[in-house]
Amino acid sequence: MARVSLEQARSAKQQALRRFRKLENVTGVGITRVQGEYAVRLNLSGPVAAGVELPSEIEGVALRVAVTGAIRKR
Repeated sequence: MARVSLEQARSAKQQALRRFRKLENVTGVGITRVQGEYAVRLNLSGPVAAGVELPSEIEGVALRVAVTGAIRKR
């Protein structure tokens, strides 16, 4: 796999924001590092609804999904 640049990860993040904004349990989309490579991280308040499948990558950038729970202001 070719190395993913920060610019590629930023582009994939924007694509993820557009693609997943309609999912009601999305709490955030960001950029992370996985084994030294940039990846897009999708934070969810709970599991995805039945029948919804998330891709393993966007624009060639790995997608990592984390169920973080609800985000609350402190």
